Amino acid sequence: MSDSIYKVIEIIGSSNDSWEDAAKQAIIRACKSLEDLRVAEVVEQDLKIEDGVIVTYRTKLRISFKFKDE
Repeated sequence: MSDSIYKVIEIIGSSNDSWEDAAKQAIIRACKSLEDLRVAEVVEQDLKIEDGVIVTYRTKLRISFKFKDE
């Protein structure tokens, strides 16, 4: 078995419903472009407020995926 190498990137998901849904949507979208996702870590959460009402939840994730073996 050879050693593995992983790439780590940050992505941000957004949702009108919750931070959890924002994270879920980010992972769903990342899976369409990246292969072999391994770990997702919540780095930061914030939200957008308009007229005293929360309108958007945002979750920043650090995700890792394995480089393909040559």
